[in-house]
Parts: sequence; structure tokens; C-alpha cells
Amino acid sequence: MTRRAAHPGFTLIESIIAVVVISVAIPPMLWAIRDANAKRVDPVVISRAGWLASEKLEDIIADRHGSTRGYSYVLTVNYPSEASVTGFPGYTRSVSVSETAANLSGAGTGYKTVSVNVGFVDGKGAARSVTLSTVLTDYTP
Repeated sequence: MTRRAAHPGFTLIESIIAVVVISVAIPPMLWAIRDANAKRVDPVVISRAGWLASEKLEDIIADRHGSTRGYSYVLTVNYPSEASVTGFPGYTRSVSVSETAANLSGAGTGYKTVSVNVGFVDGKGAARSVTLSTVLTDYTP
């Protein structure tokens, strides 16, 4: 009886199984990597939008307390919408000012609710926005 020498290597069945396993495993791995990358970008984009809204609110508060502008200057018309924020392409910014009574919900005067909305596109391509608001008063000490 003669024995054949052992030939190390893959059989055809083992090769087919390997191809099937790889073809089933690779697409979900690539989707997971793509999703992780998109989620990694979101905190940065959201933080930048919050910073842009805060920056505009600070400008408006400075106008309110400035000696040349004051409370009466704080009107929506004096803060035009920005279709593209300078230096930050892909971000839009708008300001809304409404005058209210002391309860901040009814009609009246003496209080202005100022809201700054910053729009952007997140890592997955969805339109999102961040809005910051504050209340300014007509009170001068």
C-alpha cells in the first residue's frame, strides 16, 4: 500500500466557504465604518453651530448695552439673515426678536426675547439647527 504525500492547501469547498463568509461580512463592516465616521463629525458640527449662535447673541447683547445703539436698536430688521456665515460655509444664521410683557408670553413692552437660529447639515446629510435665546430688558440702572 502506497501513501500519497500530504499536500497542504485549500480545497475548493474551503475556498468557496471563505468567499461566502467574506462577502457576507464585508458590507456590514463598511456600513459600520461609514456610520461611525458620520457620527464622529456630528459633535464638532453641533458645537460649531452653538458657538456661532452664541457669538451672534453676544453681539446683540453688546448692541443693547452700547451707548450708541441701546434697547430700541434690538429689532429683527437690524440683524439680517445670513445665507452663509462668513468663514463658515454650510452654516446659516437668522435672528428673531419679539417684544413681550413681564410674563414673557403675552403682548406688552419692556422685554425682548431674542433667538438666534443656526442651520447646518449633519454628517448624514440631514438638515439640523441649533437655537439659543435670551431675554433683554428696557431697564437701565
